[in-house]
Amino acid sequence: MVFTIIIVLIVALVLVGVIVNAIQQHKNKVETERRTELSKQKGIIDNTEAALLGADQLPISQRLIFIMQRRMLGAMKAAKQMGNNTAGSNTRIKTTEEALKTIDVSKAPPSEENFQLPQGDKQVIQFIRGIKTLRAFLSSEFKKNRIESRVFLAEDKLLERLQLRANVDTLMRRGEVAIKNNQLGSARQCLEKAIGALSAQPNPDEFITVRKAQLEEQLVNIESNLKNANSRDVAKKEELEKNDLDDLFAEKKKW
Repeated sequence: MVFTIIIVLIVALVLVGVIVNAIQQHKNKVETERRTELSKQKGIIDNTEAALLGADQLPISQRLIFIMQRRMLGAMKAAKQMGNNTAGSNTRIKTTEEALKTIDVSKAPPSEENFQLPQGDKQVIQFIRGIKTLRAFLSSEFKKNRIESRVFLAEDKLLERLQLRANVDTLMRRGEVAIKNNQLGSARQCLEKAIGALSAQPNPDEFITVRKAQLEEQLVNIESNLKNANSRDVAKKEELEKNDLDDLFAEKKKW
């Protein structure tokens, strides 16, 4: 009888140990998932904040700013529900909510005519990188059904146009620098790339038509200069060869 009781107690202890271990593993799994999701939400907050800071230098619509602010607010609230009660989290949520109320989404986006490419190469790279970041953000929001199709298409089109202008103007600027340095081959490559980017647009508008005509005119001038330079090089080479032949067959002087 005593032996049976001991066996039962041992089995009971083993079962309790298994149950406790299973519960602990489940708690650990839940905590790991919570931390992973919390880290994800913090990443969304940080990335969106960085995109908003970069957006200050870009002529984008108020509607896009509203979409980014709303996404950041959602991530803040989700992080708070997961136990992110860091100092200032409630204040940040309230500040973001107030900022959303002040945004006029119906306001027309800045005119493309006011577009100005930054001067330095580093600034240009950051400018184009900022546009690509915003387009990736928009695409992500659209795939998650957070924005309507018409809104996505309209905003992405504005960013695409901005990216096109930035790329074309950058190539034009590099082409002009190459021309000044008499690097006509490099200049031609820059202009050809810019013309290719404009030609790839399915619905050319006034900007594309005018800029393409300007680039093609510059390209004709460059090719003409290259042709003239090649002709001069050929003539110079022929003259040198002629002089060498004259020296070779000239009557030798007697000493």
